Amino acid sequence: MDLPKIQKIGPLEIEAESFRIIASEIGPTQFTSEQFAVVQRCIHATGDFSFAENMRFHPQAIKAALKSLTAGKNILVDVNMAASGISRALLTKFGSKVICRVAEQATVERAALAQMTRSEAAIERAARDNIGIVAVGNAPTALLKTMELIEQDIFAPDLVIGVPVGFVNALESKAILASKPYPFITSLGRKGGTPVAVAAVNALLRLADTFE
Repeated sequence: MDLPKIQKIGPLEIEAESFRIIASEIGPTQFTSEQFAVVQRCIHATGDFSFAENMRFHPQAIKAALKSLTAGKNILVDVNMAASGISRALLTKFGSKVICRVAEQATVERAALAQMTRSEAAIERAARDNIGIVAVGNAPTALLKTMELIEQDIFAPDLVIGVPVGFVNALESKAILASKPYPFITSLGRKGGTPVAVAAVNALLRLADTFE
């Protein structure tokens, strides 16, 4: 059996070539150039071209994200894995922080007291932390709690990125988000995950860097 040939390409060109291949294989889309930048980075992070079919954007999602990021608002994530993947260099430039309270002792105590998941308690505890963007890639309960607090006028993020992966309430929570009147980015169906949430945030950070 013939083995595939390995391309000889410099480290600085690998990402650009990957993005060129993605754009070439997808062809024309209905996304705006800014929306496609997000979709493209999500595909790059996962190797899954189905995100070109299942991602949905509120019409004001990109505008809301850029305004939020350039204002230096914080980003709330549902798991520490997401916090570690978001670009620190760009966050520092904008004066923003990534906040994740899921592992804090106060979150554990609040979850036990209120008989809720730690993911729900973490979102509740962070609602007043100058949050501009919420990015959920793991826990549907975190996304559902975010939407609940928004409906109760307790929480007012500029953008909700809801892309939890899984089989229990992942599909359902994203379908609900896609019906909301406020800015969102989501991926319909079961697919998603923390890498997708991180990729979307990093794409928005790069757009904001150019926007500035």
